[in-house]
Amino acid sequence: MKKLVALLFVFVLFSFAIVDNDTVTFTAKIENRNGDSLIIKGANRFMKIIVADKNGVFKDKFSVTEGFYQLSDGTEYTQLYLKNGFDLTLTMDAKEFDESIKYAGKGAAENNFIAQMALEDEQMDFNTLLNSPEDRFNAIVERKKSDVAARLESNKNLSEGFVTQYKSTFEQNMNALSAYYAESQKVKKLNGKPSPTFNYENYKGGKTKLEDLKGKLVYIDVWATWCGPCRAEIPSLKELEKKYHGKNITFVSISVDALKDHDKWKKFVADKELGGIQLFADNSWKSDFVTEYQINGIPRFILVGKNGEIINADAPRPSSTDIYELLDANL
Repeated sequence: MKKLVALLFVFVLFSFAIVDNDTVTFTAKIENRNGDSLIIKGANRFMKIIVADKNGVFKDKFSVTEGFYQLSDGTEYTQLYLKNGFDLTLTMDAKEFDESIKYAGKGAAENNFIAQMALEDEQMDFNTLLNSPEDRFNAIVERKKSDVAARLESNKNLSEGFVTQYKSTFEQNMNALSAYYAESQKVKKLNGKPSPTFNYENYKGGKTKLEDLKGKLVYIDVWATWCGPCRAEIPSLKELEKKYHGKNITFVSISVDALKDHDKWKKFVADKELGGIQLFADNSWKSDFVTEYQINGIPRFILVGKNGEIINADAPRPSSTDIYELLDANL
């Protein structure tokens, strides 16, 4: 499920107006729970916090607009489909979050369908899919579309409203995946070519350009202080730098923060004790280096060879075990 979210597979929160004043009754019995609160979020800033009672059971009644919601225990999350009139009971073991989700009661059919599809998506190897030749990628996507359509049609317990919304959401997700794949294929065509250069302000003073680093592998992190996924990679990046300390590789981080956040960037680098070469791009997202690498989302990692050629224009993140294999193969 989390892969589904990193590669743009996120449920769109659709909503339809309803006319009655019923409520959803939601109950959750969770073994090995991660906390004493559950949070349900939806469209239009909907948020409901449910606190466990003295027996460890989560239960509440509340009104909703029919549609998709996100349920979180603060550590993990899953998707819900809610509609006034549902009386839904969730049972699960938080140690096996996705694998153990089961629903009973009114609304169970729709939510068990979501849970099953999410579990299957969690088990898919999206990295392999995105690295597949175009004909294989398209064949897998079409097979997935056919499979989902058949399941929706054959499951007579699903409400018409759910089927309509799920189809629309799924189609948008597939379109997003195909668009992501098309962009990644464009980026791959950069591999083997001379790398675009940079000449940016160095946190320690002066400027640093790519040519200054010739003769070494250069692992580049394009990031920003406001980017949550970028910040999440910092501990792994520090571990990577530590492992390859003294090896023929240079770690470079290029911030695409706006000029107005220049001081914020300097403070962040100091406070977080960031290592490597810390640079500040000259024109944020419009900087030549950023546009020539076709960077539309961050973090983005790039590996440049000792002679300035692009080894991988969309390299594995520091948190991926694949990065160690890539670096070792090119040192």
